[in-house]
Amino acid sequence: MTDKPLWEPSADTLENSPMARFMKACGARHGRHFASYDDLHAWSVAERADFWNAVWEDGGVIGERGGVALENGESMLQARFFPEGTLNFAENLLKIAGAGDALVFRGEDKVSCRWSWDELRARVSKLQQAFAAMGVGEGDRVAAMMPNLPETIACMLAAASLGAIWSSCSPDFGEQGVLDRFGQIEPKLFVACDGYWYAGRLQDVSEKVRAVAGKLGAPVLVVHYAGDAEALAASLPDGRTLDAVLAAYEEKPLAFRRLPFRHPLYILFSSGTTGVPKCIVHSAGGTLLQHLKEHRLHCGLVPGERLFYFTTCGWMMWNWLVSGLAVGATLCLYDGSPFHPDGNVLFDYAEAETFAVFGTSAKYIDAVRKGGFTPRTTHDLSHLRLVTSTGSPLSPEGFDFVYEGIKPDVQLASISGGTDIVSCFVLGIPLKPVWRGEIQGPGLGLAVDVWDEEGRPVRGEKGELVCAKAFPSMPVMFWNDPDGAKYRAAYFERFDNVWCHGDFAEWTEHGGIVIHGRSDATLNPGGVRIGTAEIYNQVEQLEEVAEALCIGQEWDDDVRIVLFVRLPAGKVLDEALEKTIRTKIRTGASPRHVPAKIVQVADIPRTKSGKIVELAVREVVHGRPVKNKEALANPEALDLFADLAVLKS
Repeated sequence: MTDKPLWEPSADTLENSPMARFMKACGARHGRHFASYDDLHAWSVAERADFWNAVWEDGGVIGERGGVALENGESMLQARFFPEGTLNFAENLLKIAGAGDALVFRGEDKVSCRWSWDELRARVSKLQQAFAAMGVGEGDRVAAMMPNLPETIACMLAAASLGAIWSSCSPDFGEQGVLDRFGQIEPKLFVACDGYWYAGRLQDVSEKVRAVAGKLGAPVLVVHYAGDAEALAASLPDGRTLDAVLAAYEEKPLAFRRLPFRHPLYILFSSGTTGVPKCIVHSAGGTLLQHLKEHRLHCGLVPGERLFYFTTCGWMMWNWLVSGLAVGATLCLYDGSPFHPDGNVLFDYAEAETFAVFGTSAKYIDAVRKGGFTPRTTHDLSHLRLVTSTGSPLSPEGFDFVYEGIKPDVQLASISGGTDIVSCFVLGIPLKPVWRGEIQGPGLGLAVDVWDEEGRPVRGEKGELVCAKAFPSMPVMFWNDPDGAKYRAAYFERFDNVWCHGDFAEWTEHGGIVIHGRSDATLNPGGVRIGTAEIYNQVEQLEEVAEALCIGQEWDDDVRIVLFVRLPAGKVLDEALEKTIRTKIRTGASPRHVPAKIVQVADIPRTKSGKIVELAVREVVHGRPVKNKEALANPEALDLFADLAVLKS
């Protein structure tokens, strides 16, 4: 902790930012005086109907609200926001026309393009007609195995315009991983690319597309990117190229099917590392309102600004990014390795396209730091005002690096939420300072708290991150969960009528939040709960350690901490380095955090979105099967943790 914030809002931000203007407008409308963000947040939770009505108005939502903003508001599972409301998600993302940039794309150093708002609307119009001709309609699923291309967004918008449900994954998923997801939802149409670029190499996916298509039994729309789309489409029983489909239609005025607020829009998937992925269904209305709130108010986006997030189509941050169109932002898309041809590539992009918001993962920030890159001295980032980080907790040293190595006067927003809510529980707040190692605070309209195991709110100690009142972007349901049993078990088993998110968290003295890791990965040596992030924050400061993973091993009627480390090429874990690691953890965290065993491994398994998989490793160490290795980017790495002699004594 330091006694001085890393960043503070300017006088202009406090007076004229979208959140400041929103706060004044809500105060004037409801006869309230909000002296601070905390006042506004308290009101937004206490008066949720008024608050979400204000978000609808502030975001300029196209649709019919109806006369009721919230009914059954005291029940998490029975609450209904805008029960009489109707809207279309795509209509709200395509409000703007003209020659200005809607989408800018870079595929490493191989491909680049930009689409205007008019070009995006034209493609959606043609796809809308084509999808309707294919029989795609309300409630049908459209599944896509696609890179983060402009065409992917156009296909999603066309599906949503018709009331269809969109689901996507990235083309680096294995065949079984794709089928584990899309096989459950039985798509009416399968959209796939012909290949993609990664680290400068062409990745051919034609065999995988044929295998998946054969088992899904759906028509296939093949999008050209890095292979031979025509040959792939011709080899499929019911395949057509996107180019051929677009050529068959003329642009005409878009038609949008307005549907109930809770109508399904997206199916997202849990990571699936402990079983077949859960199919999490999100509503059009809930997603739109929550994202408008986060983009306009928490990120301060205004029309024409450039929004970038480094993400694949298999991570919920893609869905979050796309909603930036609803505020009139230009989306900057990137597909491929963030270190090809070198570690400057994303900052080159940020400089060239004048990003206002640069979103990425904590792992990326750490990799840039360890790679010795200092964009602050090599790039003009004068337009950049907000850096967001998620995927895993950002260490205090990560905070330091953003200000020392990237930009000294940028707002840094560590954010956390997830696939379960397709948004954030805790995130950036433009009206509050940024403190080292802390997420700024809870999102508007969300009754976020930290509870102990008895369900009591706690301050100054760690506990479970909860949300005590219903909010619009709660899932509508899980697919193939007719009685809702899986849904209830996932979030409401721990505390009655309260969403338990599964994060181990702590309030700070500044009203911020620190996430200490996932609750199910929490370590319990001697019955003391320790978050894995507390250990990573220390170990990953060491230049001698490239990456780490920590588990609790059942041992001698207790749990002992085991730390696995991946070292830079050519480095070996010797006694001196072990001592350095233990000393760093002891002095930086506490003696209780010091691992009983430190083990060098050649690789650490992670999901497709880059998250390390502590639970899967824990299962392997204990000789238990990992149920769904297809969810991993590098499943072969799990073998490195099996039957280790060093863990038998």
